[in-house]
Amino acid sequence: MKASRIFLRWSALALCLASAAAPALADTPLPQLRKQGTTTQLIVDGKPFLLLGGELHNSSASNLDYLNGVWPLLKSAELNTVIAPVEWDQIEPREGHSDFTVLDGMLKQAREHNMRIVLLWFGAWKNSMSSYAPAWVKHDDQRFPRARNRAGEPQDILTPFSDKLLASDKAAFSALLRHLKDVDGQRTVLMVQVENEIGMLPDVRDFGPLANAALKQQVPAQLTAYLKAHRESLNPYVKSLWEAQGARSSGTWAEVFGTSVEAEEVFQAWHYAQFTNALTAAGKAAYGLPMYVNVALNRPGKKPGEYPSAGPLPHLFDIWKAGAPVVDFIGIDTYFPNYVEWARKFKRPDNPLFVPEANYAGRPDIGANAFFSIGELDAIGYSPFGIDGPKDYSKDTLPAAFRVLKQLSPLILSAQGKGQMRGFKAPATYEGKVDARPQVARLGAYSIEVSFNAPWEKELKESEADVRGGLVIQTGENEFIVAGRGIVTVFKDADGNAAVGIEKLGEGSFIDGKWKEGRWLNGDESHQGRHVQMPADSFGIQKVTLYKFR
Repeated sequence: MKASRIFLRWSALALCLASAAAPALADTPLPQLRKQGTTTQLIVDGKPFLLLGGELHNSSASNLDYLNGVWPLLKSAELNTVIAPVEWDQIEPREGHSDFTVLDGMLKQAREHNMRIVLLWFGAWKNSMSSYAPAWVKHDDQRFPRARNRAGEPQDILTPFSDKLLASDKAAFSALLRHLKDVDGQRTVLMVQVENEIGMLPDVRDFGPLANAALKQQVPAQLTAYLKAHRESLNPYVKSLWEAQGARSSGTWAEVFGTSVEAEEVFQAWHYAQFTNALTAAGKAAYGLPMYVNVALNRPGKKPGEYPSAGPLPHLFDIWKAGAPVVDFIGIDTYFPNYVEWARKFKRPDNPLFVPEANYAGRPDIGANAFFSIGELDAIGYSPFGIDGPKDYSKDTLPAAFRVLKQLSPLILSAQGKGQMRGFKAPATYEGKVDARPQVARLGAYSIEVSFNAPWEKELKESEADVRGGLVIQTGENEFIVAGRGIVTVFKDADGNAAVGIEKLGEGSFIDGKWKEGRWLNGDESHQGRHVQMPADSFGIQKVTLYKFR
């Protein structure tokens, strides 16, 4: 009896010690999204977090030995987050049997290198296709039917109209999230992307029997109610289709939207959105991380199906927002020269900007685009694709840009959504023609004119203008931080009642959040107090204090 009591006491003590040593999930808050002013921020470990990331090539995380050799390169790129795929076929090779060996190894390696992770769920669809579905799905086209083109030919794309596909995708995705909840008490994983670049090819929609039957059904009241509630702000693409049919509150798809190719895209988009919403809801029920979808952009002049039709593109945002309200936001994958134009479309009151694929790593304009996205559009994060592609980052613009943005993160995160920060980048057309004219913005009592060339640079090549960009943060009534590359900033009195001079201008850096001053630049470097000029060949930070005189 006495021995039994001693054993129980030691058991209780051991349990208490184990509980104290093990990190409790409740002690480390889940990553979440939170509003600040006019924007939304990613909150990590209870604090705002600026995601400076890079997305791996599709196959790089599928083998742990290969992945282990990539981390030194990723660290040299100055990332704080890696975006990495998880493949359905790899984690569920047999139905109902999960294998998380590779995922667990990825998390272990990320922690060893002090890196966070955003997971990409390569489930039913990756770049429209179903190449990452498990073999037991691929071989059973009766249970898991394929989408069909207009001629009735099967495509290697699983149809979103299949309840059995949704059930299997949900089961696998939920198992993944439950496992993450069990093993990731350190909150290494910040967010999850649901599928990858959903969209229909090579036609506007699925023409299989399940899709054709759905087309004859009534438009869900959930969608028509959304259209009515948001009528004044609807995208013209959707609004014109709906209003051309009399802005009906009920009816079949043909009655509410017509029978055009554009109307068919709306129909397909709704069903993609509904599938994604159900999948996301299942994942969040297992483990409530922020979840988003991404999208491949459409080229000018292309018809639905010539681009991945019915994905969450700007002209279909209203359909996706109505059909997938559980999805937190829509991210942009952009490989076109007109980055500024596209990025602006993704920053909305109901959609924070996140750029999981910001063109290919190694491009010279990536750093300037990062400054614009974060400074002007309050981006949650910015991430080039193929981050493990370049062999060496020693001469690349990305690490230099990310080093500066890391230093500025506390100021950036404090200013977001409060009207205290602006970003600047010379916009380009789809054809690559750069508009390097000066840009004007207002911060506090000052008007800011930003040029992309110094006064003595009479001719600026488009390739030179495209790599220049930056941001300005107001840190006091007359104090500003200017950061970036190749921008020239002139401050004026916003009301025109006084002249403005530079009291003090200095270059420097932030070390552990504190400003370490370098050279004073009130002379030639500022053209004797006329402007703040960032060097054209490197990213940096300058701090300026202004005064007004009459």
